[in-house]
Amino acid sequence: MSGHSTYQPQSAFMKWMEARLPIAGLVHSSFIAYPVPRNLNYWWTFGGILAFLLGAQLVTGVVLAMHYTPHADMAFNSVEHIMRDVNYGWLLRYLHSNGASMFFIAVYIHMFRGMYYGSYKEPREVLWILGVILYLLMMATGFLGYTLPWGQMSYWGATVITNFFSAFPVIGDMITTLLWGGYAVGNPTLNRFFSLHYLLPFVIVGVVVLHVWALHVVGQNNPAGIEPKGDKETVPFTPYATVKDSFMMAVFCIIFAWFVFYMPNYLGHADNYIPANPAVTPTHIVPEWYYLPFYAILRAVPNKLLGVIALFGSILILAFLPWLDSSKVRSARYRPLYRQFFWIFFVVCILLGWLGAKPAEGGYVIAARILTIYYFAHFLIILPLLGMFEKTKPVPNSISESVLGASQTKA
Repeated sequence: MSGHSTYQPQSAFMKWMEARLPIAGLVHSSFIAYPVPRNLNYWWTFGGILAFLLGAQLVTGVVLAMHYTPHADMAFNSVEHIMRDVNYGWLLRYLHSNGASMFFIAVYIHMFRGMYYGSYKEPREVLWILGVILYLLMMATGFLGYTLPWGQMSYWGATVITNFFSAFPVIGDMITTLLWGGYAVGNPTLNRFFSLHYLLPFVIVGVVVLHVWALHVVGQNNPAGIEPKGDKETVPFTPYATVKDSFMMAVFCIIFAWFVFYMPNYLGHADNYIPANPAVTPTHIVPEWYYLPFYAILRAVPNKLLGVIALFGSILILAFLPWLDSSKVRSARYRPLYRQFFWIFFVVCILLGWLGAKPAEGGYVIAARILTIYYFAHFLIILPLLGMFEKTKPVPNSISESVLGASQTKA
């Protein structure tokens, strides 16, 4: 689906380069001439926003790593050194920490958009699975980064999360000891987590390349969920898509800047400004906000092993979405029942996030159990049954018909 490159090198050097390593031609065919459906809306701009945020996280992360000391006795003070003594260190740190939250906001919008418009359906199954892999890598990278300031929530968050693996029979204790680098969370743990946190973003870049490659093979989905028919239903990526991407990126950056400059610690936790103390357990240990729905699912299950299985299963089940949703119609525009269940599922995810921040007691646990059951039922029961029994609206024959109506396209 990549556009046929019309790139013509102008200078003698570029002609020489193009004959040997046609990078300019590849960029032109992939990001300039690449045909996209002409009916894309602003929900399709978050892929570009995510690419920008990934670049920002890499740049700020590399510079922060130059000043950070991955040692249990010095990590907390090195972060304070960055904030107080390094030129614009406070800005770099707040860009990086808030950038992680912005990254997850954008990726959640990106994922829910894909679920609403059926972007996981044939022939885009591999594209979707690569997206789920990226999400898992993001979650791992975000957790590792959260531990690096080595404050109270960092230390105890690392203790709680790594203890999950001990629930697995036979190999659990071995995995936990390997992660800790000993028999408790300490300096070897911090060294491991820093190394992995530095490495994983570059792995993410590699998977992003595969994700974009897969996208360019099968082409972009669109709000109508209909494959483009002919050149009249597509437009070049540049300028039509890039203008929308640039506008939304500017809007998103304004929101990002608001958090960085006016409430940089709003999405964090106050306990992380207290140095890690193994002898004092925080009253309420919570992960970052973007993990809260899965944390609620974990705590909703009374058995530790089953809770960990439910936690990982709630994420991995997303990879099977192309086969669990058996409907032949992609877009929720033409699926009235699915649209209602989609919004119920969205509200369930929000409520699970709210419950994840609450103490695991009383009515909060009961509510989390009910919502956890619904979460899995959405994928395992509701979607398969909808594919069999839902009466869908008539799907237009083309993108033009979906935009203009059948009467005008015939005229």
